Amino acid sequence: MTKLKLKINGMSCQHCVKTVTAALTEVEGVQRAKVNLRKGEADVRFDETRVTTAHLTAAITEAGFEAV
Repeated sequence: MTKLKLKINGMSCQHCVKTVTAALTEVEGVQRAKVNLRKGEADVRFDETRVTTAHLTAAITEAGFEAV
């Protein structure tokens, strides 16, 4: 498993956190996603043989936020 910290722009409330968490955990191969509103980031644990950083950033973008 690989761990990655992604900076996320555009989150302003707990609903945003829930939306980003759901978007990330729906990506096949993601084991865990923990989103922190105050820090504006997500810690993601995933199987690097099934998921790339591009998959994760695309899921965040599709949810209406920006991964940096």
